[in-house]
Amino acid sequence: MRIDFKSRLDEAKTLPDIFEVVKSLVQCSIGKSRGGLMLGMANLGNQPQGFFGGFFTVGSNVIVLNKIPLQRIMETRPELYKPYVFHVLLHEYIHSLGYLDEAQVRSKVYDLTKNALGEEHLATQIAGSTESFMKHLVYPDVSWKPDDTGLELVQDFDRSSVSYIA
Repeated sequence: MRIDFKSRLDEAKTLPDIFEVVKSLVQCSIGKSRGGLMLGMANLGNQPQGFFGGFFTVGSNVIVLNKIPLQRIMETRPELYKPYVFHVLLHEYIHSLGYLDEAQVRSKVYDLTKNALGEEHLATQIAGSTESFMKHLVYPDVSWKPDDTGLELVQDFDRSSVSYIA
């Protein structure tokens, strides 16, 4: 049975919904998964020449997304929100599975996205050339690093790793 990832992403309403699409795609495509991840949202600053959308720290269970590009997307092209979040979560999830080489992860993310969503999908275009979307992801001509990143955890992020209801 072929899963319609494009429809699932279109129907996703929340960050955890988008992450479920990411995990399902990775499980179906490369047969790997990981549970127990958390998502932190933080102000990681704005770097027009050196993009910083998110990160995963090896040995941890937290993916961190930079809130600034999400804010910028909502101001410039809101239709990029889900494709962008999908892209960053897929990228960081692949890192969490032990793929550490940045070039290898970028290539894998592009291939997975293109195969699942098609070449014309915005997520595939972002994966193929994040640089061409920069004006929608960063504030131009302004660099700043926050004094306090203010990490906020997203509740119920990794739903499939919950084995009981409290």
